[in-house]
Amino acid sequence: MAETIYIIEDDENIRELVKVSLTSFGYQVGAFETAEEGLEAIAKSLPALVVFDLMLPKMDGITAIKKLRDEPRTRDLPIILLTAKDSEIDKVNGLDAGADDYMTKPFGILELTARIRSLLRRTARSAAQVQTVLSANGLVVNTETREVLKDGELIELTLKEFELLKILMQNPNKVVERDELLNLVWGYNYVGETRTLDMHIRTLRQKLGDDAENPKYIKTVRGVGYRFRAQPAAEGGVPAAES
Repeated sequence: MAETIYIIEDDENIRELVKVSLTSFGYQVGAFETAEEGLEAIAKSLPALVVFDLMLPKMDGITAIKKLRDEPRTRDLPIILLTAKDSEIDKVNGLDAGADDYMTKPFGILELTARIRSLLRRTARSAAQVQTVLSANGLVVNTETREVLKDGELIELTLKEFELLKILMQNPNKVVERDELLNLVWGYNYVGETRTLDMHIRTLRQKLGDDAENPKYIKTVRGVGYRFRAQPAAEGGVPAAES
């Protein structure tokens, strides 16, 4: 099911542009002219993310965001703030009010979409990290004690191997891109050969007893990244894009 995003923006041209663009990227979009309309819609149906304009006709975006952060149901709702003000204090005020990210007008729709995807990924990871124990296909990973069991037997992993396995298991059946894995495990601005990642995936597979040609746990999606299979391999082979 497509994720729902709300855009609260009083400028009709910007509102419609964002709505049409996000719809073309596969999102379901609700568009509202005022903060009051947006808050009413959020109260009825919680979206995956909200894009708030700072300057609105009646209630401003800052006030609306504070109201959302005061409610347990919307306390962790991902929010991006749009502002025509480029001063540092305006950005700080927006973040202090509870916005997760901000963009200054005029903005590029591709950058806005990229920020939305990034924020949704971070939110999904944060929710997954609440889990202390991850389990699938006979593997049990305790994120607090950093222990890994396969069919009840302890497996010794290095720090990087453990982090890779944890991230992949926190995103079952989803492809985690190579650059994202490098950034998450080796550092946000890590620049290095992807062979570093491949080498650690190879040793991780070996310790898990995973067959590189027909893996049970970690699939390679060529040119993209890796995916943890939450279910055993199905009969009849794998798609041509995977190995």
